[in-house]
Amino acid sequence: MPRLTTSAFVAFAAFGAFWGVWGASVPRVQQQAGLSDGELGLALLFVGAGALPAMLLVGRALDRWGLPVAAALIASLGVAAAGLALTAVDLVSLCAGLALVGATSGAADVAMNAVAGRAETLAGRPVITRAHGVFSSLVVLGSLGTGLASAASLPLAVPFVVVAVLSVAAGVALRRTLPVGVASPEPRRDAVATGRWRIGPFVLVGILGALAFASENAHQSWSAVFADDELHATGGLSAVAPAVFAATVALTRFAAGGLGADRAGTVLLAGAVGAAAGAGLIAVAPTLVVAALGLALAAAGTAVLFPTLVGIVSRAVDETHRGRATSIVTTVSYLGFLGGPVYVGLWSDAVGLRGAMVAVAALGVGLLVLAPPLLRLSGLSRLRPEQLDAAVGA
Repeated sequence: MPRLTTSAFVAFAAFGAFWGVWGASVPRVQQQAGLSDGELGLALLFVGAGALPAMLLVGRALDRWGLPVAAALIASLGVAAAGLALTAVDLVSLCAGLALVGATSGAADVAMNAVAGRAETLAGRPVITRAHGVFSSLVVLGSLGTGLASAASLPLAVPFVVVAVLSVAAGVALRRTLPVGVASPEPRRDAVATGRWRIGPFVLVGILGALAFASENAHQSWSAVFADDELHATGGLSAVAPAVFAATVALTRFAAGGLGADRAGTVLLAGAVGAAAGAGLIAVAPTLVVAALGLALAAAGTAVLFPTLVGIVSRAVDETHRGRATSIVTTVSYLGFLGGPVYVGLWSDAVGLRGAMVAVAALGVGLLVLAPPLLRLSGLSRLRPEQLDAAVGA
């Protein structure tokens, strides 16, 4: 169903555009709301506070009412974002707006991955990893576009309104490609989630996703700080670090998107090795060039991890349980996303920032060691052996 695949890509584009715009707009939002750094930090906690419960709840809604729910959620994200930009004038209004944005973005995240999983199943070819590549690309473009808007002294709300238009268009396009209902005429007897619903297998996969996201967001959040503090980058060169990471993630996802399901095990383990090796190289980097090489290696490794895990789950569940399965995996994984920057901060206080990069490398090693036994314990590799090669299924 090529129209569904295209709609999934558009939805991921809208999602990426929002996060690119938001990331680049934080300083202006802080200024508009008149907040101190401490107050901003408190307000940002409301993103996770809104996202986590929404991510847990939306899976059941998707399974009950079908993927048209996803269309409404994707459209609502842009509207919520525009509302935030227009109403965030003090601490209370910003906290309320971020809680709403967190809830809509968390729900939309689950919904989009469910849509991509269904598109991949129906198309019989890779969709999920490339969809995540579209997301990463639009994060970069959204950030750059917002920077240009700021330089042109355009109102804060302008890029958010653009995102709102894109999100509504993505929701409408997606709704037109989806039938009402779940549409699973022949439940698969080999699926994990047949009969009595079990969350255990998906929690186990989510643990792997949490390790992947912790490593990814650790680099996203701390790479510029590392370049500035440890390598003494000057003249704005520290900004090169997160740009290298984001660009490499996008390119890797597009390049790896054509790999079939039979190579999922190799991709997963190779990604873990790349993530660990890249972080280790950063830890000992004597120059910004070497650190950038390590960052690119870490980015290439982490880029494939979560999409590969979502693909494994998507191919192992019935459509009737796709929403809940995706919800559980995404929610548990998101805990790693929230915890990654904190993890680096704690290690940095204890052993310095270079030592913290060694701790980030340990996350990749942990994923490498835990992936085979956790996937076997989940039953996914046992029930769908053609989807994981001998590297994981052995």
